[in-house]
Amino acid sequence: MAIAPAQFTSRESKMADYELEIGLLFLLSRRNRRRLLMQRQTQRKPRKVWIRDIFTRRKTQGDYYNLVQELKLGDREFYFRYMRMSPETFEQLLTMVGPIISKKDTYMREAIGAAERLSLTIHYLAEGASQQSMSFQYRIGRSTVSGIIHETCQAIWEALHEVYLKPPSNKNDWKEISKEFEELWNFPHCLGAIDGKHVSIQCPLKSGSLYYNYKGYFSIVLLAVCDAHYTFTFTDIGGYGSTNDSSIFNNTDIFRAAESGALDFPDAEPLDGFANDLIPYFFVGDEAFALKTWMQRPYPGKNLLEANRIFNYRLSRARRVIENSFGILVARWRIYHRPIQTSVETAENIVKATVCLHNYLRQTNTASYCPSGFLDSEDSTGQIQPGEWRQIVAQCGSNGALKPLASARGARHPKDAMKTREILKEYVNSDCGSVSWQWDYVRSRGNIIPQA
Repeated sequence: MAIAPAQFTSRESKMADYELEIGLLFLLSRRNRRRLLMQRQTQRKPRKVWIRDIFTRRKTQGDYYNLVQELKLGDREFYFRYMRMSPETFEQLLTMVGPIISKKDTYMREAIGAAERLSLTIHYLAEGASQQSMSFQYRIGRSTVSGIIHETCQAIWEALHEVYLKPPSNKNDWKEISKEFEELWNFPHCLGAIDGKHVSIQCPLKSGSLYYNYKGYFSIVLLAVCDAHYTFTFTDIGGYGSTNDSSIFNNTDIFRAAESGALDFPDAEPLDGFANDLIPYFFVGDEAFALKTWMQRPYPGKNLLEANRIFNYRLSRARRVIENSFGILVARWRIYHRPIQTSVETAENIVKATVCLHNYLRQTNTASYCPSGFLDSEDSTGQIQPGEWRQIVAQCGSNGALKPLASARGARHPKDAMKTREILKEYVNSDCGSVSWQWDYVRSRGNIIPQA
């Protein structure tokens, strides 16, 4: 009986020694961790490189401080190719956009100036180069380039659209546009030519099929109206590519305003020297748009009566203005020569900026922006002489960013709109409404059903 307590005491002693050993190891480990932490805190970490060497030489080797200044001082022709405008026009634009995009210097770095930001953005839009290429050319980081383009395009829209993209505000303004369409394009009561385009973009992140259209690519939608001088008067930008083409126009502010009468069109009037029927004022479009009292479109089909063909030809001369407007836009701003590789928001800003720049340059720099021969023209027989823009756009092939909307098929047209088209057809085939070359032009094209 005396052995048991001795054995129990020995077991307790071993357990105590084991616990003591564990405790000492814990204290030693804790001391070592503290020592290591103190060493790390006292050691100076090497500073990470926060700007690449090539970007530190921006002011000595970047495009803005070298090539742009050289062209500005010594080669105006190449400056225009680089900027799509003269140095004086660029400076004028800078006075409007500069205050919006100017940044303040910080303790860490000097801000990139407004002129350099605007120069980079304009050249990016004009050349259609990648943002990485712009980073190399301007010696500015890729992410910074992306931010500059986004902000500057937004600023261009903010600075210009209320002045250079201002829609008609009253009946007199509309009548002035109608007068110019009749004088230049021989089509009465026309208030503008309208068209729409899918703007091809890269696949947006986490967007599903929202921007994926029926033709198999991602896009946003641009709808625009222009006057008789190739200047845009209305735009609607950013519609989802997945929306059915026949519904796209119906979902725009332009459509809703026209349907409700909010656009304040002039009151219907008789055509000069022709009957007493009251004819409304209207836009002209192609087969992508449904016939309305305020929207005229061609007669459908290929084999038509001569009178119908005459009407289609006369309407097409007025509608060709918007075709040329989009053609100028693509030819001058080569960002449209391939799908736009940005976020959806930046793509919308790009479209807004280029539309405003188009109007701005049409009004301030038109001799260079649209010189003689750049637009379509006609000879004395009505034959079209293709403008230079068509050759430039043709280089895009199927890769261009702007693609047409589908025709609106199967739509039921209002009877009053059909009646208006019939009266217009009679007018352009009459002595008071015809032009001398129209019959020879139409008959030379064939596919005419003899008049009964």
